[in-house]
Amino acid sequence: MANTSDIKNGLCINHNDKLAQIIEFQHVKPGKGPAFVRTKMRQIESGKILDFTFSAGHKIEIVRIENREYQYLYKEGDTYVFMNTQNYEQVNIEATMVEKPEFLQEEMICNILFHAEKELPLILELPMHIISEVTYTEPGIKGDTATNTMKPATIASGAEIRVPLFIDTGEIIKIDTRTGVYIERVKN
Repeated sequence: MANTSDIKNGLCINHNDKLAQIIEFQHVKPGKGPAFVRTKMRQIESGKILDFTFSAGHKIEIVRIENREYQYLYKEGDTYVFMNTQNYEQVNIEATMVEKPEFLQEEMICNILFHAEKELPLILELPMHIISEVTYTEPGIKGDTATNTMKPATIASGAEIRVPLFIDTGEIIKIDTRTGVYIERVKN
């Protein structure tokens, strides 16, 4: 059993019978009273962010997790099928585990966090940025590019995003998958 001195960013622990991952922590030694560790952690099942304070020396149960690269293959009903890039094993991921499924593209490499002892997928992480083709957008009005105005556009995966007026159908763009925001036009 570990204690609070072993806490670090990214550590996965069993907290109140639920898995939680440490996002950030701070060891505090006040002038008066005992030391403690203030943490911010994400519950893996629900995605909620929790603030919790442990007293110094508090016992914690560390859960071993592994981060593995998988390639997205296809959607099958309510699940997404991914293939391990090392041994070609396939795993089905529930649709509820995929945070932004509209950005999934065939053959995309994603990271899946696994509970090492149970071989259970916990979190699916999309790449931070994707490059996609704009399949449809309204044409921009000539001379209306002085302002920072955005217009709706559909990309190859079917997702709707907002792009600047100078972007046309058929152009390749870079998108932030965490926010769904246009970043830049990609040169061919």
